[in-house]
Amino acid sequence: MEIRWEALTIDAREPLSLARWWAQTLDWEVMDPDPAGVEVRSPDRHASSLFFVRVDDTKPAKNRLHLDLYAEDQAAAVEGLIARGATRASVGQPDGAEWVVLRDPEGNEFCLLEPR
Repeated sequence: MEIRWEALTIDAREPLSLARWWAQTLDWEVMDPDPAGVEVRSPDRHASSLFFVRVDDTKPAKNRLHLDLYAEDQAAAVEGLIARGATRASVGQPDGAEWVVLRDPEGNEFCLLEPR
């Protein structure tokens, strides 16, 4: 039996707005929104997607699952993300960590790694 990862589903108070933020962040595309939610996919459609669904409640605590991203210029990417609504987060990472923990506009944590 083959099992494949199709999408990571993310609860959002405003799914279309958050989907657009992530699409811009990843240089991906927002697919046609429907009542079930909003999907964001890579232009080549080969990678798994992000799927944003509407919820009315606020995020209660730190994510148990998060995305790790990287950029060729980590510092510039952090500045750009913060300018677009991300915020820095302290989740217990060590001083001098090679990654920066950020929150998207709805408070979901993600890490921005140094380039490999």
